[in-house]
Amino acid sequence: MSLLALIAALLLEQVVPLSSRQFLYHWPAVYVDFFRQHFDAGQHTHGRIAWVLAVLPLLVLLWLLYAVLLAQHAVIAWVFSLLVLYLCMGFRQFSHYFTDIRQALRDNDLIRARQLLSEWTGKSCNDLNPEEVARLTIEQALLASHRHVFGVVFWFVICMMLGVGPLGAVLYRLATFIASRWRGEDEETSVFGTFAQQACRVLEWLPLRLTASSFAIVGNFEDTIYCWRTQAAEWPEPDEGIILASGAGALGVKLGETLVLDEQPVYRPELGSGDAVDIDHLQSAVGLVWRTLVFQLIILMMLTVANLLG
Repeated sequence: MSLLALIAALLLEQVVPLSSRQFLYHWPAVYVDFFRQHFDAGQHTHGRIAWVLAVLPLLVLLWLLYAVLLAQHAVIAWVFSLLVLYLCMGFRQFSHYFTDIRQALRDNDLIRARQLLSEWTGKSCNDLNPEEVARLTIEQALLASHRHVFGVVFWFVICMMLGVGPLGAVLYRLATFIASRWRGEDEETSVFGTFAQQACRVLEWLPLRLTASSFAIVGNFEDTIYCWRTQAAEWPEPDEGIILASGAGALGVKLGETLVLDEQPVYRPELGSGDAVDIDHLQSAVGLVWRTLVFQLIILMMLTVANLLG
């Protein structure tokens, strides 16, 4: 059932893409900000209580709805799971930025490429040259592919196998969303969001390594494993470092390095051991993401067939 729902969600997104999902982020943003405004007293315990109150009732409500629909008919519950997955997952949540930036670089429209990348990252990219724009675009695409596709798919499949419906997809997306919204700029403001960050890291532990392993299998295996083992921990956010280092190794390019963002130099360690990024590597990144998705679908199909035969 999970395999069919996953394939159907991917096909549905291609036929009826939701390229702009701002309306899906407005209400969740209002929802999670409500808990921060009313519970943030600068203590770690308050952040833990707020996280549980924000996440648990929604999951219980979703599970009850799924159970009611399943009691009515399995097909109705399957359609419900498909729609939930469709809203939580998708290439179109980020691919329009990637496609437009790549086209702007091909047209030698650096100003347009910088503007699009600034919108995507939320930081000023007006000081980047074409190579740096392409490099940062690949990094954003690798991270977005994991957050919007591979991580969602992992927890969706796990919870479907456990018989609790699409809870996994919602839990993962909500946990990562809360972690980003409650992230503080300094030690004082980050205390409240500490538990949210910890919960997100727990949920990310296995999906991150599955994504990196998939990159290794469908890309340059030796370079991927080498970069993953030796470079990922050097990245400011080690979890992101796993995706970026393994992606750089799989593509055979160099990512990271110091960039000027928001008119300030930002030190970033070098990732990868291959060539400097150029515009052609943007297409290679797309190919890597799609090969990874196909590989994971094949693995899921094999597990489904083995389960049916068993």
